[in-house]
Amino acid sequence: MSGGVDSSVSAYLMTQKHDICRGATMLLFLNESLGISGKYPCCSRENIIDAKAVCDKLGIEHEILNYMAGFEEHVIKKFVSVYESGGTPNPCIDCNKYMKFSSMLEHANKTGLEKIATGHYAIIERDSSGLWLLRKAHDLDRDQSYVLYMLNQNQLAHTEFPLGCMKKSQVRELAENLNFTNAHKHDSQDICFVPDGDYASFIQTYTGHEYPSGNFIDTNGKVIGVHKGIIHYTSGQRRGLGVAAKSRLYVSDINAENNTITLADDSECRLYSRGVIANHINLIAFDELHDNFHARVKIRYRQKEIPAVINQTGHDELIIEFSEPQRMPAKGQSAVIYDGDYVIGGGIITRNIS
Repeated sequence: MSGGVDSSVSAYLMTQKHDICRGATMLLFLNESLGISGKYPCCSRENIIDAKAVCDKLGIEHEILNYMAGFEEHVIKKFVSVYESGGTPNPCIDCNKYMKFSSMLEHANKTGLEKIATGHYAIIERDSSGLWLLRKAHDLDRDQSYVLYMLNQNQLAHTEFPLGCMKKSQVRELAENLNFTNAHKHDSQDICFVPDGDYASFIQTYTGHEYPSGNFIDTNGKVIGVHKGIIHYTSGQRRGLGVAAKSRLYVSDINAENNTITLADDSECRLYSRGVIANHINLIAFDELHDNFHARVKIRYRQKEIPAVINQTGHDELIIEFSEPQRMPAKGQSAVIYDGDYVIGGGIITRNIS
């Protein structure tokens, strides 16, 4: 329970369904240790108080789970290293993988509870053969299946998403009817440990390192400007480049080894990729995909799925070829595979196919 309205309503719904429930808030970092002050969407005293207040109203126990060491190791350090290598990480996926659906589920089982429940908007189903499936939420504007593709059969079997068939307006209305103090609390929009969205400043503060400037180059290798350190840039970025040009320029490649950033304009094919290669793959209900597997793929959280052909070339590699070239897939982001409303699985993008 984060202290937000979604997890609070989820807790209420679980108390209506199960005899024994317990509320848990993950302590992932101390705001002060990361240079964060004020009211932010995670790990602040205010949010812990909100979560406990809901538990008190529901008459259930509330506990705080200290996962700071694991969060730093699996989420923050990876976030930093991916940026340092020129990629664009998705720490919410790593938090789900290592914290919510691993550490928290393990804790629940050790303390005699069978399942965990969260405020995610997604649906878990079981097919006629007994396999667990992950499906999009009914409210597609709120659907969070993209950040849950890493769940396995055991995790799905021991997880519930009470909000999967609800709209956000219904959740807030129910919270208001229950007199929850957080009924109209704003949703968190940013990465919890970078609430102001300034990733580069966070990385510099966290590591204590200065990241050297280097050259902007064009697609022919000609130097056209100076960048202020690769951690300040992501694939596809247009704003804040500071390079004068006749047409709009975008970041098309970040080379951490050479400390160069390649810029291209819309007329250059290097801004588009006909496919991606992904590893660290997870398949929810398949041992492996058959050759030329036709499906739809989402390469960004806020993007519609696109038709693609997927080939699994090994235990941990997918070659995903799009039906038409896509603009700037980012290394470090996830490519998630869908069959209609159902999530097949996915992997982390390691490079683009030009």
